Amino acid sequence: MSAAALSSNLPPLVSEGVVAISDSIDIDAPRERVWEILLDFPAYGEWNPFIRSQTIVDASKCPLADQTVLEGQWLYMGTVHIPPTMDDTVSSSSTMELITHVDHDAYRVAWVYKSLPRWLLNAERWQTLSEVNGKTRYETREVFGGPVAYILKFFMQQGLRDAFRAMAEALKARAEEGQS
Repeated sequence: MSAAALSSNLPPLVSEGVVAISDSIDIDAPRERVWEILLDFPAYGEWNPFIRSQTIVDASKCPLADQTVLEGQWLYMGTVHIPPTMDDTVSSSSTMELITHVDHDAYRVAWVYKSLPRWLLNAERWQTLSEVNGKTRYETREVFGGPVAYILKFFMQQGLRDAFRAMAEALKARAEEGQS
């Protein structure tokens, strides 16, 4: 087993699904700083080329005044770019998610896809932070299942991989700004 696998903060897979997309990157910044950036959804438009707009909302997509990330809240990703880009004039998609896990002590957050019925497409995304060799390791994984996941795998798998990589690199750049 590799050192990276031993140091993972991602939970074990519940299901292999049809396709799983993952990425990780080591960041030269304190874990608390990276966690703060990761959970600051209103600021995603400043740095994230994958998910340009992410807002905690009620079930009717109305933004909540308090954007504190809590389990059981709805998450509206209003501008999602696949492939990733900082150019908001290009076409984008949107999605509704339900936050299922927030663990500030273990630095783990997860949500599940809710825009289509679960039997058509189910997806669960985890993002975690670990301390590894004096740096912060960001890890993310999303597992897709259901019939629509086969279409996603065929048409969007590489775009999703590129988007996960772009987000990891942008998170690293944002967290390392001003670090010496």
